[in-house]
Amino acid sequence: METFPKIISVDDHTVEPPHVWRDRLPSRYRDTGPRIVRAPLKEMTFLGGKFAPVMGQKGDEGPIGDWWVYEDLHRPLTRLDTAVGYDRDEIRLEVITYEQMRPGSHSVPDRLADMDVNHVQSALCFPTFPRFCGQTFTEASDRELGLLCVRAYNDWMVEEWCGPEAHGRLIPLTLIPLWDPELAAAEVRRNAARGVRAVAFSEIPPHLGLPSVHTDHWDPFFRACDETGTVIAMHIGSSSRMPSTSADAPPAVGSTITFANCCFSMVDWLMSGKFERFPNLRIMYAEGQIGWIPYILERADVVWEENRAWGGVADKVTRPPSELFAGHVFGCFFDDAFGLRNLDAIGAGNVLYETDYPHSDSTWPKSKEVGEAQMGHLSADVVERIVRGNAIELLGLTPEGLWRA
Repeated sequence: METFPKIISVDDHTVEPPHVWRDRLPSRYRDTGPRIVRAPLKEMTFLGGKFAPVMGQKGDEGPIGDWWVYEDLHRPLTRLDTAVGYDRDEIRLEVITYEQMRPGSHSVPDRLADMDVNHVQSALCFPTFPRFCGQTFTEASDRELGLLCVRAYNDWMVEEWCGPEAHGRLIPLTLIPLWDPELAAAEVRRNAARGVRAVAFSEIPPHLGLPSVHTDHWDPFFRACDETGTVIAMHIGSSSRMPSTSADAPPAVGSTITFANCCFSMVDWLMSGKFERFPNLRIMYAEGQIGWIPYILERADVVWEENRAWGGVADKVTRPPSELFAGHVFGCFFDDAFGLRNLDAIGAGNVLYETDYPHSDSTWPKSKEVGEAQMGHLSADVVERIVRGNAIELLGLTPEGLWRA
């Protein structure tokens, strides 16, 4: 195609700088709040969808890395957190330090420069240490500290990561205290008041020991999103359980079927009745790809039509799931030629583009070339919608595709 629109990526990632919580938490939490410690790696595995690192002690043998330490949690920075710029065959599951990662992973000016290289105008970024919906703080024992950590992250996200230095090119995505839906609603409203239009949530809350979307537990949170126009963004892995087939399955198995949790989650939402209770609610699935969506919509419509009487949804889902999808759900992709060939069965208005910088799956620095190759059969107006137009509308950006508080 002659021209390719400047990309608005709805799924990139930030690696939080060491000072995020150090500078924002009360001094009494200096020894228990999130902080960086440089230490050796004793052991690390990633099998069956479970990541299990063990930090060594000072003086122990082993590769040195930077570790986030928070209460009893020890979580290292790894090459998978920030893999762009490395040859695919050189990317290993290994610990690293901040000096060993690409500066754009944690530095705003360097991120903007890497976005320029990749034909990206604006980007929405998910967290790293808090994990994709802040479940790190939900799993901690001190709820008071956890709430302070959530708010500190959100303040850093809005005021610094997406602050004046970003020139509107970085779009804020905030967290909620998942353990309390009323507090979650308050945090949504606090951030919406300063222009935030996206909040992270778990694709399958029961995997985190939390109630499902079929209950009324989350209604205060959903209502706050509905009333403020805040999009609920769910990233693969935001249930702390990546799909796999066995305890000894290599990571390649899970990487191939990462869409599965999005698939299960979307059916949950379509059969929950929440879109009819909260008509302005919008959800998006980051890094879930889109090729699987047409069959799920077809099957969900058949089940709703034929089995709703005994299927437990007749009294709360009054329209075909495919209609609910069209008005409320957005699929996000970075590399899905099959899905784009079947775009008519998904809907051009329900698809968003992403680059996944700086993860190992990222198409950086060739996201434009990938898009051109996979969207070459589409009309220019459809490409414009997918690459930027839908994101501008969904996230309340300026016509130029920038975020303004």
